[in-house]
Amino acid sequence: MTSTHTSRRIDAHIHVQGNHPETIAMLDRLNLTLVNISFGTDNEGLWRHQGECPLLAYRELGTQFPEQFRWLTGIDLPRFDDPQYAARVIAQLDTDFDAGAVGCKVWKNIGMEVRKPSGEFLMVDDAVFVPIFEHLGKIGQPLLMHIGDPYACWRPLDEPSHHQAYYRDHPEWHLYDKPEYPSHEQLITARDRVTERHPNLCVVGAHLGSLEHDVGEVAKRFDRYPNFFVDVSARIHDLARQDADQVRRFFLDYSDRILFGTDHVELEAHLALTADQRTQRLQTIESMYATQFTYYESDGATNLGGRRVQCLALPQEVLDKFYTHNARRCYPGLG
Repeated sequence: MTSTHTSRRIDAHIHVQGNHPETIAMLDRLNLTLVNISFGTDNEGLWRHQGECPLLAYRELGTQFPEQFRWLTGIDLPRFDDPQYAARVIAQLDTDFDAGAVGCKVWKNIGMEVRKPSGEFLMVDDAVFVPIFEHLGKIGQPLLMHIGDPYACWRPLDEPSHHQAYYRDHPEWHLYDKPEYPSHEQLITARDRVTERHPNLCVVGAHLGSLEHDVGEVAKRFDRYPNFFVDVSARIHDLARQDADQVRRFFLDYSDRILFGTDHVELEAHLALTADQRTQRLQTIESMYATQFTYYESDGATNLGGRRVQCLALPQEVLDKFYTHNARRCYPGLG
């Protein structure tokens, strides 16, 4: 397949410490910019300096290679006894934006893990976050929200789903038969409330807004909230399991609202890999992109995750928005 897309594609949701000349050369050859997403958070700020996907490494990449890498910051979790929590977070976010961050992310630990002193789960529509989200809207910085998980998170492990392998490996996130935890509906409703409460805030729902099982449900939010967008990161298989004509129509009808992303994860810095390891990793990345581009761009069928699926054959004007323009619209710092 030969693509006619000439603008630099933007993977708006990825985690890759690609600090090696060979990685930079590959990205230039593929005409790609990667937006690294910081997802580790705690209430002490330590996540900025350590963890699987450290913010400081992403910031350095964005400083050294701004055409190939950009980054999103996150927020410290609440210290519920700190009356200056919101002001402290806002100050830190402003520092991060000055350092090159193009947006802010909140992660699924809000709603699915963190509890308030009362024992209740901290939801993303809690009043503690209101000043922070108001500030983001006021200064024109977007909020990427990974709130909730695939619907399979609340279903038995023996039900057929390509997500169940994840929950077998990460049982701490599997919420089937755990009624004390918020439901999928409660989490999505909380996210919807934030989107409605802050109409000047650009909200990007990560992973098809955790509504990946039904593009019709995503469409309902698009119709309801003009400030709501989604990325498709890590959900190409969910798209391919739905009716191809319906999915294609979804992309055509909402071509201004959907961002390309993969959620590909490379935990090790590429400079720390051996030459053989790095070659293998880069081949994996390049193959992954070839597969993704084929699904979105080509006519006919292709192999995806061991299945034969119908490609979307999106028209060029839709691909231009999907790959490039929508990310620049949501993340103005991309330029």
